[in-house]
Amino acid sequence: TVYTVEIPAASEELVPENNSRSVLVQPSSRTRRVLLVEGAPGFEHSFLKRGLSGDRGIAVDSVVRKGKNEQGADTYYVQAMRGRGAALADGYPADAATLFTYDAIVLANVTSEQLSAAQLDATRDFVSRRGGGLLVLGAQSFLNRGLGGTAVEDALPVELSRRVDSSTSSSGTRGAYRVALTDAGRQHPITRLGLTEDDTRKRWDGLPALAAAASLGMARAGASVLATTSAAGASRPLIAVQRFGEGRSMVFTGEASWRWRMMLPSTDRSYDTFWRQSVRWLSLGATDPVAVFPAAAAGAGESVVIRTAVRDPSFNVIPDADVDVRLSGPDGRMVEARAAVEAGETGASLFAATFTPEQPGLYRVSVAARKGRTEIGTASSTLLVGGADLEMAQPRLNAALLERLAAQTGGHVVDAGDVGRTIAALQSAAPAASLAARRDIWHGAWSLVFIIGLLAAEWLLRRKWGLR
Repeated sequence: TVYTVEIPAASEELVPENNSRSVLVQPSSRTRRVLLVEGAPGFEHSFLKRGLSGDRGIAVDSVVRKGKNEQGADTYYVQAMRGRGAALADGYPADAATLFTYDAIVLANVTSEQLSAAQLDATRDFVSRRGGGLLVLGAQSFLNRGLGGTAVEDALPVELSRRVDSSTSSSGTRGAYRVALTDAGRQHPITRLGLTEDDTRKRWDGLPALAAAASLGMARAGASVLATTSAAGASRPLIAVQRFGEGRSMVFTGEASWRWRMMLPSTDRSYDTFWRQSVRWLSLGATDPVAVFPAAAAGAGESVVIRTAVRDPSFNVIPDADVDVRLSGPDGRMVEARAAVEAGETGASLFAATFTPEQPGLYRVSVAARKGRTEIGTASSTLLVGGADLEMAQPRLNAALLERLAAQTGGHVVDAGDVGRTIAALQSAAPAASLAARRDIWHGAWSLVFIIGLLAAEWLLRRKWGLR
């Protein structure tokens, strides 16, 4: 979908070319696939699954550990889309390729005993290498037998091993286990429940108190704490997020968030909105093994680089793939090119092809990757050309850039009011012009002397050598 914003030109406006701008919003190529794993039956699982399933852009496969059978083995209740249930019969995908078919994973009250070391490693790689999203919640996930000290902890935005109550700046002190947004939380897409910042704050303030909140370690250096809660006068991170490798992770330390649905009027959608926005944000960077990345902005007649990632089902890069890129313009004309490994890319992570679209409009980008005669996968996207005049997008004076250029070239930056004096100074500093005269070299006396000398030297040498 292309959205265009236009502003009428003012009577004295100098640059009306930047009064219109069009932006392409790429639609999701498919629904987001989410794996919801619950360590034990509970209200949270039921409410969370129901809330996520109500979003048509999210497909949820759920697994609940019910208990042990007569042989002492764990049993599970599995609800999954057709064709994916068999891989979840043992409670969790056994290999990375199966796990990587999902875009986000939710681990609720899951302990390290429920997953093998290989599954824990695969979950960390799911975030770092696959680019998926990971959400961890539930007290059992944070207790001594939880996920602390495992590979999964590496991907989380807070430390699980060293539990301390810390001071985190929030919007104010509230009652026990009530939610207080931080400065980052008031702006983040996960916690934005209202159309305005004030509306968002009011909706969070109106939520019922949680039953409890786990005490965790400090937030990591690159993490953002979006909300806090308090108990016994101490502030604790409640919602924290971070980027880890190619993906994203999130922890929710509160207990009984289902109260936000159960204890409010049926017309209040805060609970559903929060969890749906969380999953959508977490899964935003999850792409398919073959994914195409067109340029964000392009102008007609300018070179455009289209990049493609080619990986196997376990998201290992395939460096020797053959990648064909096809660009179809608004006039129906089609151009094809073979993409090559992008210069400077280590590990051949991206393939790049360059095109020059001649006219503005929407272009369809199609990519096909293969290795030998085996097809790896395809991908498609859309490119908007000419959505804005990039040269006129920022016509304001960039004083810092001019100062930097002047310093590098030995020049000076002149204010608009000093232009007249500058012209006079340049004229006075210029060297006096000299009259250039053209003179034939043969008309000079020294030329004649030089020629006579050459003839005399020749005569003397011929006499010496006995030549005539």
